[in-house]
Amino acid sequence: MAEKFDAVDVIRTKRDHHRLSAEQIAWVIDAYTRGVVADEQMAALNMAIFLNGMDHDEINAWTAAMIETGERMHFGALNRPVVDKHSTGGVGDKITLPLAPLVAVFDVAVPQLSGRGLGHTGGTLDKLESIPGWQASVSKERMMEILADPGCIICAAGPGLAPADKKIYALRDITATVESIPLIASSIMSKKIAEGTDSLVLDVKVGSGAFMKNIDTARELASTMVQLGKDAGVTTVALLTDMEHPLGRAVGNALEVQESVDILAGGGPDDVRELTIALAREMLTLAGKPDVDIAAALDDGRAMDVWKRMITAQNGDPDAPLPQAKHTHEITADRDGYLSTLDALAVGVASWRLGAGRARKEDPVQAGAGITLHAGFGERVRRGQPLFTLHTDTPDRFERALEALTPGFAITDSAPSMPESVILERID
Repeated sequence: MAEKFDAVDVIRTKRDHHRLSAEQIAWVIDAYTRGVVADEQMAALNMAIFLNGMDHDEINAWTAAMIETGERMHFGALNRPVVDKHSTGGVGDKITLPLAPLVAVFDVAVPQLSGRGLGHTGGTLDKLESIPGWQASVSKERMMEILADPGCIICAAGPGLAPADKKIYALRDITATVESIPLIASSIMSKKIAEGTDSLVLDVKVGSGAFMKNIDTARELASTMVQLGKDAGVTTVALLTDMEHPLGRAVGNALEVQESVDILAGGGPDDVRELTIALAREMLTLAGKPDVDIAAALDDGRAMDVWKRMITAQNGDPDAPLPQAKHTHEITADRDGYLSTLDALAVGVASWRLGAGRARKEDPVQAGAGITLHAGFGERVRRGQPLFTLHTDTPDRFERALEALTPGFAITDSAPSMPESVILERID
C-alpha cells in the first residue's frame, strides 16, 4: 500500500518554518511507530521542531497522534472521582509518595503511573523499590482492585500507553532535542490523557535542579500542558514550584522513602509538607471535595494507614527496615554563618554520582545511596556543625560526588533573602 505522505516532505515543511497539518502529523507518528519512517528522519523532524517550534494546533495534533498509537485506560467502573498528578522532576522530589495515599483518604482514586530516574532527577519507582518486596509492575486487573481499595496505586506504566512517545523520547535523548516545549508537553500529556483520569494536577518545577531553569519557560510549558489537557476533556491545573534548592532534607531512594513516611506521620520538613498539602488541595478541589481537612489526615494517621495498605498490596513490607548504605562521609561547616547557597543541581548530581541515579536506562541504582542535608537554605550554622552526610556502598564514589557538591554550597556572614513559599504560581 502506498504511503499517504513522504517523510522528506514533512521534514522540509517544518524545516522551512511552515505548519504541519494534522494529517501530516498523524501519518508521521504512525509511520514512525510502524518503522516506515527511519530514526534519522524522525531525528531530523525533531530538530526542525526544536528550532522552529509548533503552534497550539500542531502540538494538539502531535499529542493526539501519539495517543492513537496505543491504548486508553478507563476508570468508570470505580464510581468515584479519579485524579492524577505529574511532576516534571527535581532533586528530593518525593511528593508522589505521601500525596497519593493522602488524597485517597477522601474517597478519591489516585492512579500514579510513574517512571524511573535518569540523570540527577530521581525516579519514583526507584525510591519505592528500596522497600523490601515492593513490586512496580502490576496487571491491569490488579491495578483496578488496588484502586478500589485502598484507593491509590503507584506503579510502572505498561507499554501500551502512547508507545510512540517512548520511541521518540529515546531518540530525542541522544540527539539533543529534549528541551523543546512542544515535544516535552506532548510527551507528558499524551501519556496522561491516555491514562484516562478525570482531572490532572501538574507540578512544574522551576530552577537550578529542574528541567525548566527560569519561570518564563516553566510558565509556557505549564500553560501549554494545561490547554492540552482541557482540549482533551481532562480538567487540568498547574503549580509552578521552586527547585532552586533541594526539596526536603533527603536526596536518594531509601532516604526519600523515610522522609515520606515522616510526612505521613505528621512530621517531616516544612517545605515537603507544604507542597504535599497544596497539591492534595488542588487534586481534591478538582475531584469536587474542596472543603476537607487535609492536614488532619496526615496528623491523625489516616494517610499513613492508606500508605501501608498500598505498599502491602504491591507485596512490599511497609514496616521492614529500609536499606542503608555501607559507607558514609560527613561534611561539616568550616565557619559560623548562614547557608546562603544550596544549589539543587549540585546536590542532585552529587547524589547521582554516589549511586542514587543512573546515566543510562539499564544502569542499576543503589537503594541506600544519597545525601542527608542537616541544614537547609538560609539556616544559621556553626563551625564544625554537620552540613551533609553522603551515603554510598562504593566509597570510591565520594571524590567525584564531592567535586559536584562542594561548589554548590556556601556559608556567608549575612542571611540570604528567603522565598515566601515553595509555590510560585498557579496556572489554570
